Parts: sequence; structure tokens; C-alpha cells
Amino acid sequence: MNELTIALLLAIVAFLYASVGHGGASGYIALMTLLGFAPDVVRPTALTLNLFVSAMAFAQFARAGHFRWKLFWPFAIASVPLAWIGARVHLDTLLYKRILAICLAIAVARLFGFFGGGDERRDPPAMWLALVIGAVLGLVSGMIGIGGGILLSPPLLLFGWSTAKESAAVSAAFIFVNSAAGLVSLAFSEGLEVHTPDQLVWIAAAVVGGTLGAYVGAQRLSQLRLRHVLGIVLLLASFKLFFA
Repeated sequence: MNELTIALLLAIVAFLYASVGHGGASGYIALMTLLGFAPDVVRPTALTLNLFVSAMAFAQFARAGHFRWKLFWPFAIASVPLAWIGARVHLDTLLYKRILAICLAIAVARLFGFFGGGDERRDPPAMWLALVIGAVLGLVSGMIGIGGGILLSPPLLLFGWSTAKESAAVSAAFIFVNSAAGLVSLAFSEGLEVHTPDQLVWIAAAVVGGTLGAYVGAQRLSQLRLRHVLGIVLLLASFKLFFA
């Protein structure tokens, strides 16, 4: 598969993920893993793309008034140091694919609304609970090379701690800080190669796709059809990764 085709696919993934407030790392990882890229290449590349796209998503959802700092910070303060630690963990390739497949399955359930539609909002969780959830999600996110938004959204919606768009805004910020922590950790522990021209094209494609997707998701509604299309794609990728 040529580089322009890969860039186009990454842009589509970024568009779909950003429309629901996510950075897209699980999608980038699934795509690159299925194309045969090694985990040592996949993780830093996915985190880099995640960083840019989640920033675009956060900017759009926050500008539309959906971000809640009080809900965000307890999860983030515990997740960031654990994402740093998790990024230093080296997983067996088969185990890596299995955990990624499970994360994708959770993302699919989130996209199809199995955790609730986010129409009602209750009080935020107790501080200790938010810290525990943030720590666990940060560790898993660092190990797999994702920002953790697909893992944070389900409890936010399931327990009514946020509406759907508030979940998108908080998840985008959560993804950004964890992706940054993971990248810095990888840079210190393994070193990061200078981006090649091909990778820079991928970043540009993801930024364009993510910016458009975030605008559609935050300003133009209806995300339902987009979420279902993305969910089907991720479900197929999850099955392929789990049973490969």
C-alpha cells in the first residue's frame, strides 16, 4: 500500500474519531498493525497523530462550551504519571494485539451507544474513584500507545457523569495529556526517530481530517451515522486482531 493511500486512510480515521471527541490512536494502531508495522513504530506514530488530532477536537468542543474542568482534572492528574510508566512496558506482540482488540471492542460499544446516550448529567464521581479510574486508564493507555479516551468515555456516559458532548470534550483533553506523557516517556526510554517525510504527510493528513471531524462533531451534529460506520470498521479490526 502506497504512502498516499495510508495518509488518506489515516485522515478518514482522524475525521471519524475527532467527530466524537477522540484522537484516533486505537484506529491508527489497528490500521498500522494490520498493515504489518512493528509495535515499536506503531506506538510513537499513533501517539504523535493522537496529540495533534485530540488538540483539534478539544479546541472545537471547548469552544462550543462543552468542556468541564472540574470533571477532567481528577482523572488526568492520576493518569498522566501512570501513562508515563505504562509507555515503558514492553508487551509481547500477541498480547499487544489481544489488548488492543479489547480496547477496540470497548470503543465499538461506546460508538453504538451501549453505555448510554449521554442525555442526562449527574454529579461527578467521588475524588478517590476518579483518581483510581484515571490511574488504571493511564497505565493501560501508556502500555498500548493510546490516549485513553475510548476507555474514559464509557464510564462517563454509563454513570451519567457527563453528557455526550461533555464526554467528547473531556476525553479529548484526557487523550492529549496522556499522549504527551507517553511520547515523552518513549523519548526518554527509547529515543524517538526524526520524522520521515512520509510520517510528516501522515501527520498533516490526520490534522486535516481531525479538524474537519471535530468541527462536524462539535458544531453540526448528527454524529449517529458517522459513529455507526466507524463502529463497524473497528469491530472488523477487533475481530481480525483478536483471532489473527
